[in-house]
Amino acid sequence: MQELYFKNEKEVRIYKVKRVLKDIVLYLILTFFALFTLIPFYWMISTALKTSEELVLVPTTFYPHQIDWTSFKSVFAGENSILIRYMFNTILVGCATTVISVCITVLAAFAFARLSFKGRDLIFALLLATMMIPGEMMIITNFTTVAAWGWLDSYTALIIPFTASVFYTFFLRQNFKQIPDELYYAAKVDGNSDFMYLFKVMIPIAKPSIITITILSMIGSWNAYIWPRTVSQGYTMKLVTDGIMSLFSSEVGENVDNQIMAAATVVSIPLLLAFVIFKKYIMRGVSRAGIKG
Repeated sequence: MQELYFKNEKEVRIYKVKRVLKDIVLYLILTFFALFTLIPFYWMISTALKTSEELVLVPTTFYPHQIDWTSFKSVFAGENSILIRYMFNTILVGCATTVISVCITVLAAFAFARLSFKGRDLIFALLLATMMIPGEMMIITNFTTVAAWGWLDSYTALIIPFTASVFYTFFLRQNFKQIPDELYYAAKVDGNSDFMYLFKVMIPIAKPSIITITILSMIGSWNAYIWPRTVSQGYTMKLVTDGIMSLFSSEVGENVDNQIMAAATVVSIPLLLAFVIFKKYIMRGVSRAGIKG
């Protein structure tokens, strides 16, 4: 339609050429960043498929000259079978953390978005201010508290400290703020309580955002490293991220990089599948969360 405003065919051709060049540059930039993101995954899989002899070659090979599946077979064999326990711990901690976190997030977001109480905006502003504090700064105080309560080496220490998220509360609150006030007043006229309005109206409308929070919370629990390594002092309570490094600690003269990469590949597969399956929910939830309020 824009071509109708040009005076002659030459201007039309120039416009089309500029548009094509613009698209080419855009796709080249996107392709560059895509490759930049995929290279670590390629290197992980490539290293896992190399033999132990090829790992020590100089210069380093960029692809396996001989594909070897031994490292994948050894991941769940012998002493490495404890990796199954680590995956069980991760799934248990991830599910428990996600369920509790989503419940707290929904209730908190509803309170800050819909309920009127004294100091609501001040409390929410203080919570947002805590997002500026790096999480690493809280590890020492959290560890001291957990140790004083005798929670070290327990599922409680792995679950409880991360059941509340200010970011998820802010994310869902913005979504709740977009729901028209008329629906709330209509529900009140019909005699519905605040909780009935939350479960019958707000949650169904904000379902994509809640699904997004659920997925991101589960992924965050699966990828957690620093805190589980701090509070899991024994071998049986470790999560996969910390367990892999502890399990495949190399001895003198032994190179186990291919086994580490094989284990990392196996652990990454559930996350990749989850992202592929739930990608549309993540995109939909992010697009629905605006900046209103």
